[in-house]
Amino acid sequence: MEGIEHRTVRANGINIHLAEKGDGPIILFLHGFPEFWYSWRHQLHAFASLGYRAVAPDLRGYGDSDAPADVNNYTYFHVVGDLIGVLDAIGADKVFVVGHDWGALIAWYLCLFRPDRVKALVSLSVAFPRRDAMNKPIDTFRAFYGDEYYICRFQGAIETELVEIGIDKEPRSIEAEFAEIGIDKVLKYILTSVPAAPFYLPKGKALREQIDIPITLPSWLSEDELKCYVTQYEKTGFTGSLNYYRNLDLGWELTAPWTGSKVEVPTKFIVGDLDLNYNTPRFRESMNFDVMKKHVPLLEDIVVMKGVGHFLQEEKPDEINQHIHDFFSSISISSMVYL
Repeated sequence: MEGIEHRTVRANGINIHLAEKGDGPIILFLHGFPEFWYSWRHQLHAFASLGYRAVAPDLRGYGDSDAPADVNNYTYFHVVGDLIGVLDAIGADKVFVVGHDWGALIAWYLCLFRPDRVKALVSLSVAFPRRDAMNKPIDTFRAFYGDEYYICRFQGAIETELVEIGIDKEPRSIEAEFAEIGIDKVLKYILTSVPAAPFYLPKGKALREQIDIPITLPSWLSEDELKCYVTQYEKTGFTGSLNYYRNLDLGWELTAPWTGSKVEVPTKFIVGDLDLNYNTPRFRESMNFDVMKKHVPLLEDIVVMKGVGHFLQEEKPDEINQHIHDFFSSISISSMVYL
């Protein structure tokens, strides 16, 4: 895309691809699933024009960054370590951070582990992940939503009806199911048709029937833009990105020392009222201002955008850009007042 520079830096022992544009204070944009740096294309252009240096990495396992083979190399600590390496590589002491979906979750942990490197945070779609000291995440998801809840389905190989009737000899991974349906259809479905409700992926034939439906692209996603996603995922596959979900329990174990810890970074939270998370019990409750404020004492605002789904930085880029700019500008002015 015009004016966007691409390069690879060495960070935390692996290669991380960066897309960046502009000069000035740095904003680090962290993507989610199933995305890569490209999901921030509107923000890279907009914030470069506003006098910022906008930097969007491909997180490990995504895009043109390395994808370690070991499934256990995708914990919060690995990815936050990558980001600290990126900041060091680009000569950044403290940065503004914007995260969406998994990028938001990683951003929360960046602020929790290394608040000294973050000026302020805008989190999109994912609220502060308060640690439940008694229950592992996957057990909790299964108990509340069942085995076909998408996070449970992403955990690994499962037995489909084809195993039960003897056609498949071994359980199949979700990657194999996605490949059989078609990467283009899977991406088109997830990016445009996830319901405003808990998200389920049924097993076997029912999954194909759910995904393999005619879909008219929304106005915010063109055929050419969708093709960019498809081309990237045809090259990388889904395993690296799904490994984040497969480390939820390990991440829970490793973050035990941070139970009850607070994020001490100025924060703004934004979610769409049609977002699957906003419409999923337990997630919705965590998005209440008073609830989040207990764990994020410098939380300044929660914005619920009407008629907006999960991929809000693409669905409503101008509005999201304005929210981000207003917040970071206020932080910059506050910092000047106290100099």
